[in-house]
Amino acid sequence: MRLGVNIDHVATIRQARKTVEPEPVYAALLAQEALADGITVHLREDRRHIQDSDVYQIKSVIKIPLNLEMSLNEEIVKIALDVKPHQATIVPENRQEITTEGGLDVAAKFERVKDITKKLKDSGIIVSLFIDPVEGQVDEAKNAGADAVEFHTGGYANAKSGREREIELEKLVNACKYAKSLGLHVHAGHGLAYENVKPVAAIEEIEELNIGHSIIAKSVFIGLKEAIRLMRQLIQEARWKLV
Repeated sequence: MRLGVNIDHVATIRQARKTVEPEPVYAALLAQEALADGITVHLREDRRHIQDSDVYQIKSVIKIPLNLEMSLNEEIVKIALDVKPHQATIVPENRQEITTEGGLDVAAKFERVKDITKKLKDSGIIVSLFIDPVEGQVDEAKNAGADAVEFHTGGYANAKSGREREIELEKLVNACKYAKSLGLHVHAGHGLAYENVKPVAAIEEIEELNIGHSIIAKSVFIGLKEAIRLMRQLIQEARWKLV
């Protein structure tokens, strides 16, 4: 299983003071040294954390894949086509939200999603759609031409009880199996932390997890490379049980 490390919140700290540090590009290089499989950044329309220059700089120096999370905004699409990340993950975006609150409603924006997906793929970029674990959305993602889906794991991560968590995990498992049966690559992320990652990492169909906030939070106390190492260890332990 690949681990994509989201470094948005390194930029959040920088933007809190509108200064030059800490530098997201340095975090990307440290993550690469720690054997992260990829770097994920979300270039939001309001530029609340990652800036345009960060995306260009990170893409120019890292040797591992860059996953650019992005909305359907035309300006952001143009930047993606210029930067040419390894992968673009199309996500919903609400200016009022603290973080992404749910999956993209592909059905409601089907023609726009299909158009942008084609443009990105024609430019050699792998396209993933960030969706809720619902079969109908998986169908629409497939019909729109996506290469992969990334399932929003917020329902599982935010569950208030053990029973609720079991229900959400079952939904996730079923959606992963369904997406895989359609020939889609399967990724997952949102709200995953050291305490809850193992059951998700143990889902056989998932190829990639994208995790940010928990790793950056842990790194405040133990350093980024050690925080990534610990997360990789938990993921590997879960995967070994499948062998």
